Amino acid sequence: MLIRVTLAVDDSALRQRLRRRLARPDILVEIPRARKNLWERIVLEPADVVIISRSLLPDLLKDKMMQLQNHPDVPAVVVLSNSTYPEEHARLLAEGCDTLLSAGSAVEDVRDVIEALLEKRRRLTQKGFFVPQPLAEPRLADFVSESPGTAAFMNLVPRVVGSDATVLIEGETGVGKERLARAIHAEGPRSQGRFVALNCGALPEGLLESELFGHVRGAFTGATAARRGWFEIAHRGTLFLDEVGEIPLHVQVKLLRVLQDQQIQPIGSEKSFGVDVRVIAASNRPLEAEVEAGRFRRDLYHRLSVVTITVPPLRERAEDIPVLVERQIQHFARETGRHVKRVAEQAMRALCRYPWPGNVREMNNVIERAILLCDNSEITLDDLPESIARTAASSPGVGEAPDSAPGIRLPEQWLAKPLREVQAAFLSDLERQYVEGLLRATGGRVGEAAKRAGIHPRSLYEKMKQFGLHKGDFRRAGSREA
Repeated sequence: MLIRVTLAVDDSALRQRLRRRLARPDILVEIPRARKNLWERIVLEPADVVIISRSLLPDLLKDKMMQLQNHPDVPAVVVLSNSTYPEEHARLLAEGCDTLLSAGSAVEDVRDVIEALLEKRRRLTQKGFFVPQPLAEPRLADFVSESPGTAAFMNLVPRVVGSDATVLIEGETGVGKERLARAIHAEGPRSQGRFVALNCGALPEGLLESELFGHVRGAFTGATAARRGWFEIAHRGTLFLDEVGEIPLHVQVKLLRVLQDQQIQPIGSEKSFGVDVRVIAASNRPLEAEVEAGRFRRDLYHRLSVVTITVPPLRERAEDIPVLVERQIQHFARETGRHVKRVAEQAMRALCRYPWPGNVREMNNVIERAILLCDNSEITLDDLPESIARTAASSPGVGEAPDSAPGIRLPEQWLAKPLREVQAAFLSDLERQYVEGLLRATGGRVGEAAKRAGIHPRSLYEKMKQFGLHKGDFRRAGSREA
């Protein structure tokens, strides 16, 4: 993350020397333009360290310092003073200042103290500022398996880990795109920097630009204080843009410029500054199709897709299921304190035969539920949801030969179509049934249904619109929308 230093020093020569000494790629030094309402501007602007002359401190300092405690960044305050009285120093420290330095000290001495504060600041921000970290740090080894589908995209991943190339990860919802992005970050040269994940489809269009690039105070109605953007927060780290296809066209233009120039300009600001960020984007639908439909800029697509990784859905790599299940049992058993060690053969057969419309995310939820319901050390069919358990005898499992003809009856008109069209029609029908089943199970509560599916409510509304479904048709008597 960029470190912001506010330099409010009345001695212009000292101010300029400090500015030259402190300025570097990951430190942004800002100097207030006027003394009028100086403290109010300090409170409303982003800052990690405030360096201020004793003469510029406000009256009722203790009360004013309390305002900084409510500041989103809680900046450290360094006071430059010519006073040599210990009582004066003790009083300022008691009122909330972090450090007092003699204004007559050499610039190098002042910088050393400020560097110590900045290093402390960096350590604090590395502990998860803004972004919650996952329980288990993803690693590339999590994706290694015998499945041809997994091996195909994993042959490409190690080649991009050590670079700063922009990566586009495509795949259905729930296949593990963010987990793969975290693994690339964790094993790459930026692993000591921050990993910032932003779901572009979960933010209102009017807020997305501010979230990405930040804004200054007064930039728009309601902007009562300045705010850092995620690009600034991800400085020297990785910014993961999930559902990047949801970014509106006018924001795509600004995103393209940032990717080209590595410069951001907060909304309402006349100044831009440099950032050092690796961008990994993800989309649950092919971006090239969005380009052809005119919903995504072609130049931005080419900038994002320097390397494109397509993660196949779980139904196309069923060989991975036993390994994934075993890993999740180990993880959730450890987290929940349950002594579950394995899955019964019949239950594993059911897990391998289930089509997993929610992909790995749905499977993780099922395993966690099974561990909580399991009464012994082995998960059985009774511990699985009915929709999965009933597949145990419906079709042959992975590596098994069919005993008879498949039980699915294809519509006659499908036999006259190419395989690709049949696959698309089948998946669309399966997705519709899945959405209908969720809405029926939740009594039409879209929020609860979206939570079970592992998608944003807006995405579920789009699917309902696509299939002509209305939540009112599934509403139970007396139920309310979640």
